[in-house]
Amino acid sequence: MRVAVAIVAFRNPGDVEACLAALGASVHTDFEVVICENGGPQAFRELVAAIPAQLAGGQPVRAVCAPANLGYAGGVNRCLAEAPQANAWWVLNPDTAPEPRALAAMVARLARGDCEAVGSVVYLPSQVIQSLGGRWRRLFARAISLGYGRPLAETPRLAGEAEARQNYLNGASMLVSRRFVEVTGPMREDYFLYCEEVEWCLRALSLGLKLGLAPDAWVLHQQGSTTGHTANVREQGRTPVYLNERNRLLLTRDQTPVLLPLAAPLALTLILARFARRGAWRQVGYAVDGWWAGLVGRRGPPAWIEIQGP
Repeated sequence: MRVAVAIVAFRNPGDVEACLAALGASVHTDFEVVICENGGPQAFRELVAAIPAQLAGGQPVRAVCAPANLGYAGGVNRCLAEAPQANAWWVLNPDTAPEPRALAAMVARLARGDCEAVGSVVYLPSQVIQSLGGRWRRLFARAISLGYGRPLAETPRLAGEAEARQNYLNGASMLVSRRFVEVTGPMREDYFLYCEEVEWCLRALSLGLKLGLAPDAWVLHQQGSTTGHTANVREQGRTPVYLNERNRLLLTRDQTPVLLPLAAPLALTLILARFARRGAWRQVGYAVDGWWAGLVGRRGPPAWIEIQGP
């Protein structure tokens, strides 16, 4: 199976270089790498200077400079378009380090033929699970990572139930087939950042496609090096907080608009429960601003994000 690895970068050549080093040890060798740099011409030049033209196994590595900051979904779509002959695309965050058998395990799971997209075991440096796929809770407009915080060693016991329960895959590492893309279409670029992989998977499920999980595909995730996400809520920046809250309501609007009048007040309550009780008052402001933007249907990049092209 010919795979194209799709990586979206934003002024983080060190992350990309480390990710490529991990990919170079892959047991499955029939792949190429396409990287979309969203950070402008100077960032593109720095990226090209930092990465090899091919990996140790001979796999080609190609970088493209986005005409502007396309956001995560736009960058993924550009990567997919740059590798039209692939049988499948591995959407992979630049701040990940896949273990050598990860791609082989995902390809094997996809080859079983009962699903069109496969997730992996995404884990954190603390050796705990970040995600065995996820569950979108429609009424609360919240995405729940299955297995989150459990020891990595518990994966074999948890994986079967997680695959049965998941209705979206973790966007840090997901392998999608050609049929998945042909039937579902591209990622929605108007989300810009966050929730786009959830919407993509929910849309696929609504069209009759299935999702799988490869429990032997382990991918280390150094979470937040590009987006500014941090576990300390009082240190979280405007962009991730705003877009997280906005896009949760946009997803509700797009998938189950009838639930928006119920989900919106519950989402606002959860904002207060998460941020206010920890004294994260700046983040309350960011979150409420994003919540209102989602409620009234604002889309695309926020006004303060740099999007201009070369």
